[in-house]
Parts: sequence; structure tokens; C-alpha cells
Amino acid sequence: MTETQGTKYQVLARKYRPETFADLVGQDAMVRTLKNAFAADRIAQAFIMTGIRGTGKTTTARIIAKGMNCVGPDGTGGPTTEPCGQCEHCVAIMEGRHVDVMEMDAASRTGVGDIREIIDSVHYRAASARYKIYIIDEVHMLSTNAFNALLKTLEEPPAHVKFIFATTEIRKVPVTVLSRCQRFDLRRIEPEVMIALLQKIAGAEKAEITDDALALITRAAEGSARDATSLLDQAISHGAGETTADQVRAMLGLADRGRVLDLFDMILKGDAAGALNELSAQYADGADPMAVLRDLAEITHWVSVIKITPDAADDPTVPPEERARGIAMAGALPMRVLTRMWQMLLKALEEVAAAPNAMMAAEMAVIRMTHVADLPDPEQLMRRLAEGPGPSAPAGRGPAPGGAVTHAAPRAQVTSAPTGNGTATALARAPETALARYASFPAVVELIRANRDVKLLLEVENHLRLVRYAPGRIEFEPTVDAPADLAQTLGQKLQGWTGTRWGVSVVAGGGAATIAEERDAKDIAAREKARDNPLVQAVFAAFPEAKITAIRTPEEAKAEATADALPEVEDEWDPFEEN
Repeated sequence: MTETQGTKYQVLARKYRPETFADLVGQDAMVRTLKNAFAADRIAQAFIMTGIRGTGKTTTARIIAKGMNCVGPDGTGGPTTEPCGQCEHCVAIMEGRHVDVMEMDAASRTGVGDIREIIDSVHYRAASARYKIYIIDEVHMLSTNAFNALLKTLEEPPAHVKFIFATTEIRKVPVTVLSRCQRFDLRRIEPEVMIALLQKIAGAEKAEITDDALALITRAAEGSARDATSLLDQAISHGAGETTADQVRAMLGLADRGRVLDLFDMILKGDAAGALNELSAQYADGADPMAVLRDLAEITHWVSVIKITPDAADDPTVPPEERARGIAMAGALPMRVLTRMWQMLLKALEEVAAAPNAMMAAEMAVIRMTHVADLPDPEQLMRRLAEGPGPSAPAGRGPAPGGAVTHAAPRAQVTSAPTGNGTATALARAPETALARYASFPAVVELIRANRDVKLLLEVENHLRLVRYAPGRIEFEPTVDAPADLAQTLGQKLQGWTGTRWGVSVVAGGGAATIAEERDAKDIAAREKARDNPLVQAVFAAFPEAKITAIRTPEEAKAEATADALPEVEDEWDPFEEN
């Protein structure tokens, strides 16, 4: 290639950049609105374009600028949504050299001084064009002071001035600015539209590229036309002839999706050796371990969505054989397994990203997933244990994989609920003038709890051995480590809460057990009683490392579940039901 030829080459993303609204793909709603506005001569004073990278925000801004200033080939035309591309204004704007169309990158010029230049220049009429247009890209990068300086001019600009903003972070743009602009949200390009665009460009370039390769590029672009066009440019060079899906996959560092589906199958079947061999083979063929795990996560998500909405399988970027496998998996796999796989893959991706050796971390993640894949969930485990003795852990594993299971084993959860909550709540609402409702010492404890004095509550529960109690009178024996001012503090607090003087005195002996000691004794007894339960014994037989963390009576558990549960809705179909 000669130097002259080299200077003529343009990357495809620039060469096929849309020049008119007709060239824009996937933004029909915006184009229709703009055409109607131009036809009715209701052109806004300011526009703001938002959307992900590569959907045409800045390109749209330039097309609007051309349409506003186009005069037609004969020089007599007015504002139009179909700029001629031939008049001096269209050509100058297309080449980025028009004196009245100023583009500013807010990422590099964020200060109020940069905006002040615009404010000072808006009062001068356009040198040659119909409108003086300011295009500010990545406008969300402007400082707060810069936005504030722009507000007045943006609200009441001269008739010959138009503003067009572009941003990928619309939430960072102040509402005061948004309210003064006509907003357009540019959508991600749909896969069907993207594939058609790539086919059109490939045809214009006389490049041979398979439909499967275009589907891979479309999937990797994630709705960005610029990304897709840039990847197509790279793929054409990579192929040096007919570009195939395998070549694009190698270029993108992706694993063969069919092989990833095979790996997915092996993991869910618990075939650790097969899964490790497949992962090693993909690694040897150049696949990035992180990319393999991402593909596994993508497949998990895809199969889960198909299970809920079968129409999701109709994805043009997925080949028919993969689509068939995905539908079969969705029908066979319970939603519990898929959600557990998703959570473990998210954790694995974090570990691989932080590990010094990505392949080792990926292998450990695969081993962990294969060992957990066929473990029963808590509901299934309870059902098995209730049915009677039998092998509770997968064959050949023993309790070791329960490192991930100990927390899943059913635990007897048991707490003691304090009495008199309703009374305590009522006491907290207003100072008391009578002592009739404090017939017992537990009512005093509830009064302390209702007033949320945690320090005093702990001191009373752990250090006060009650000797004698009557409403308004407390005698107690303190523990050896009790605070010296416990009696004084308790008396003052009770007087303040009830409005009545209390007599609180300390005696040398005769005190009962503290509340904490009684509670511990009850808890120990409850744990021993729980261990005698045949179902709990079966749990410990299956999982020797399991622990009883708390005890809860059936009534308390039901009450807590009822309080935490969402309102019931009628639903005849359970999407999480196993097939």
C-alpha cells in the first residue's frame, strides 16, 4: 500500500458514520419526533441526547446542526431533516470546520471559564450560517459552577443560538439543565437491526463474513453500533478472506459457546474431572479463564430467563442448535439450581479477578461448583431426614463438602420472647403517675427496654440479684462486678420515666439468680432438649460439624415468619417449581 493509499483509508466506524436521519439505525422514535418538529417549525432551543456509547449521540447532534443550517444545492432551502450534504454549510459541518458550529468536549473542558467563553460569544450573530450551534459532548462532566453559569443563557438564548448536548450519564446532569432541554433517549441497537447493518457494511466493503461471525460481533457489541462496526473492521482484517465464527471467537478471546454449554452440563452433573479437563482444553486453545466464567454466567442467566419467558429463546444472535440446548436445559433444571449457580459464578468472577493465577482460581471455582451442584437444598434435606435414615451426603464425598453445607443444614433456632411487650410499648408513650401496672419486677425490666436504655438494661440483667420487690420498692444483691452506682442510676431513671419516687436499696445477700443466669440456664436446657429430637440427631449424624445457633419455638417461628412475609397473592403457577 502506498502512502497515498494509506492516507485515504478510513476506519469503518467513520467511513459509514450516518450523514442523514435516514442513515440512523434503531432510533425511529427520535427521528420521527425530530422530523415532525422541523416540519412544524417547532425546533427546540436546546437538545440533550443520552444513551450508551456508540448509539449515535454526537452523530445525531451533527445531523441536527446540518439540518438547521442547510440551504440546499441551490442555496434557497430552509431547515430540513434531510440535509443535502452538498451546500457549503453541510460540507463544512461534515468536515468539522464550520465556524458557526462549535464542538466542545466537556471531559477535557469542565470549568466555568470554558462555559464563560460560550456565554460571551452567544450575543454575536452567526458569521455565515442560519444558526450558531454549540455541541457539548459528555456534558455531565461539567462542574457545578459551569452548569450554574450556563443556566440563564440556556433558558433564554438568542434566537440565532441552539445548544445540543450529549451524555452517557444523564443522572449526573442537573434537573435544572434537563428541564430546559428537549430530551432524546437513544436506544441500544436491536440484534436484528445490528446484524442487517453489519451485513450492509460488509457487502459495501466486498468482505466475506459468515452470519455466525456477525452474530458473535453483535453479541459482543451489546447494542453499540460503533463498537460493532469497529469489531467488524478488525474481523475483516483478521480473516484475510472469508471471516468465520471461529476466527472472530479467537479475535475476541471467547470460548466456543458449544463447548461452554458442555462445561455447563458437566458442572451441573457433578462431573468434576470432566469439567476440569474441558476447562484445561479450552485454556490450551486460547480461551481466557475469566471469559469462560463470564460465558457460564451468561448461559446461567439465559437459561433462567428462558425458563420464565420461553420467548427469550428467539434470539437471532444464538444459533439454532444452541437455542435447542438452552430450551432443553430450561425445562430440566430447577430454578433453585440456576440461582445457586449464578451466585457461585458471581463469587468466582471476583476471586479470579483478584487471584495471582487466573487459571488456578477458575479451576478451584469449577471444583466448588461441581461439588455443590447435586447437594440437596434445605427443603429437600429436611424431607430426606424426615423419611428416615439413609445416605445424606453424595456418595464418595462424606461431610467434607459441607463446608458449604453447614450453614444450609437445618438448625434448631430458639430464642425466648419477653413478656409484656404491649404493656412496655404503652409505658413508653407517656410518663406514669401510678405504680399499679408495675406489679412484678419483669414489668420494670420491660419499662427499661421500652425506653431503649441499653446500658441500664444490660446492667440490670447481668448484675442485679433480686431480693425483694414491691411497686416503688426494689431491694437487690449486686454481683461482685456490678457498677457501684447501679442502685442510684436505677432509682433516678425509674423516677424520671414514671413520675413517682422509687426506693432502690442494696443488701448483702439473699439474692436470686440474675436474669442473664436464668436465661442461660433455660437456653442450655432447651439445647439439650433439642438434641434429643430424632430429626436433630439425624442432622448431626449427616453433618457432624453442624451447630445449634439459636432455639425458637414453633409458635415464635410462625409469628416471625408471618411478620416478615410479603402479602400473599393468588398465583396458580409457581415459576420456581421443579419440573
